Amino acid sequence: MKGFSALVLLLSMATIVNATPVDTYEFKSVDNQKRALSLAHSLRCPQCQNQNLIDSNSPVAQDLRLEVYQMVDEGKGDDEIVEFMTSRYGEFVLYKPRMEAKTYVLWLGPIALLLFGGVIGFFFIRKQRIAESNNQELSSEEQQELDRLLKRDAK
Repeated sequence: MKGFSALVLLLSMATIVNATPVDTYEFKSVDNQKRALSLAHSLRCPQCQNQNLIDSNSPVAQDLRLEVYQMVDEGKGDDEIVEFMTSRYGEFVLYKPRMEAKTYVLWLGPIALLLFGGVIGFFFIRKQRIAESNNQELSSEEQQELDRLLKRDAK
């Protein structure tokens, strides 16, 4: 029985060690909380690169979450907060890049590839249909000539 108690104690201590801290920032209003969470979801963690500020557990993400929360509670607008983050960390922090000259490839590239694939498919199908329509049946004279040539080669 003593061994079982020690095992339970050891396992409970192991779960405490793996616990991650939870942000407990108290907002002035529920609307501010919703706005801050929405903004933090739309901003990418500069350290993790493929996680937003909410999902990331890195110290950088924790600091940026706190900064976003504080800026929202101070009454700053969403555009102002996003501008602050992009000026500090670059356009990379945005999950949805802005439509600018340098991001046209990101926004228009998939559409261009889809159109290019559609044009290639159209010409391929058209070529197949033309080839099928050219495979007409032989006239009786052409069939006789073909039979004569095949008999001659068979000899």
